[in-house]
Amino acid sequence: MQQKSDRDPGTVASKVRKVRIDAEQAGQRIDNFLRRELPGVPKGRLYRILRRGEVRVNGGRVRAEYKLAKGDEVRIPPARVRAPGDAPAAGQATRMAERIIYEDKRLLVVDKPSGIAVHGGSGISHGVIELLRAARPEVKDLSLVHRLDRETSGCLVLAKRRSALRELHERFREGDVQKHYLALVVGDWQFGEQLIDKPLLVQNRRGGERHVVVSNGGKPAQTEVALSRTYGKYSLLVCGPRTGRTHQIRVHLAALEHPILGDERYGDEEQNQLAKKHGLKRLFLHAQSIAFPDSSGNDLHFTAPLADDLQRFLETGVPKIQGKR
Repeated sequence: MQQKSDRDPGTVASKVRKVRIDAEQAGQRIDNFLRRELPGVPKGRLYRILRRGEVRVNGGRVRAEYKLAKGDEVRIPPARVRAPGDAPAAGQATRMAERIIYEDKRLLVVDKPSGIAVHGGSGISHGVIELLRAARPEVKDLSLVHRLDRETSGCLVLAKRRSALRELHERFREGDVQKHYLALVVGDWQFGEQLIDKPLLVQNRRGGERHVVVSNGGKPAQTEVALSRTYGKYSLLVCGPRTGRTHQIRVHLAALEHPILGDERYGDEEQNQLAKKHGLKRLFLHAQSIAFPDSSGNDLHFTAPLADDLQRFLETGVPKIQGKR
């Protein structure tokens, strides 16, 4: 049960609860379990309540890395959690559901539109996950398997069961997931097939914005790049990230002086303005495909066609910039 909190109008005070772990919940770390059970509670606070023994599993203390087992009884202490927001409009949820390109008992793959975040927060009421949960209320454990930037369109995978989520996260860790993106960059690409191997460091700026730079103090990051087609002063590239760092493709291409067209954070401002005048209203980056083996070893491969606005820019906007129309 929850009651309104006097301390923060955006939160509610939850009461102590005990949860019995079922087969689908088993196998996940206790800290990850608590993030879902106590939405909005800062990560530091979660770890403090674990260290202090406020969280109990079968009556005893556990460390953050403890993996839950079927039948475990978890005592969840009271906390101030994020208040439930207004439900999304039915039309929004329906439109997102119409973009589902694959669904079975374990997985759901959606062709995410540009301009919609993968999840709500930071002033965003509803992201893809909230809209699909509203469209599929019978699915109790719908979770994001990975992320896409808000402006990036294309293939996004969600798990409908905890067991599927754990399995896919393991695939990502083992490097068994292949992703390909289409990016239109500034300049005539002359590198051929190229492996960009540059470590990336996330820097937090004023207002909580994340900015990523190439730095030897950063985390390893690798992106395979190949030319698909040239468009005069622009090049359409196929990018396959081997790692999954924040803004990885965008920063790697900018580091080679071929920034993605429409990238307001790492791009060429003059070229962005020119492209905007001719119809490109956002980052030209599209998650074209994703592939991975399923639990039986069969290869699954999903593809999302290039978004209409990006295809239209290639067909009409680029020729105008080149002076051909």
